[in-house]
Amino acid sequence: MGSFSIWHWLIVLLVVVVIFGTKKLRNIGSDLGGAVKGFKEGMKGANDDADAAAAAPPPQVTTAQRSDANTVDVEAKTKS
Repeated sequence: MGSFSIWHWLIVLLVVVVIFGTKKLRNIGSDLGGAVKGFKEGMKGANDDADAAAAAPPPQVTTAQRSDANTVDVEAKTKS
C-alpha cells in the first residue's frame, strides 16, 4: 500500500472523463463553484447580521410590558 504515482492519477482521471464526459464535468464544476460562492455570501450576510445585532442597543421595557407591573422598585439604604 504505497502512494499513488502520477500515472495512477492520470488513469483515474481518464476513466472519470470517459464515464462522465467533459460537458457533465464542466457543469459539475460550475455548480460547485456557484455553491461555494453562495455559501461565502451567506456567511458574509450572517456576520453582518450578527454585527448589526451586537451594535443595536437593547430594547427598553416599560412597566406596561413587564409581568410585574404592580411592583415598585426601590433602593434600600442602610443606616450609617
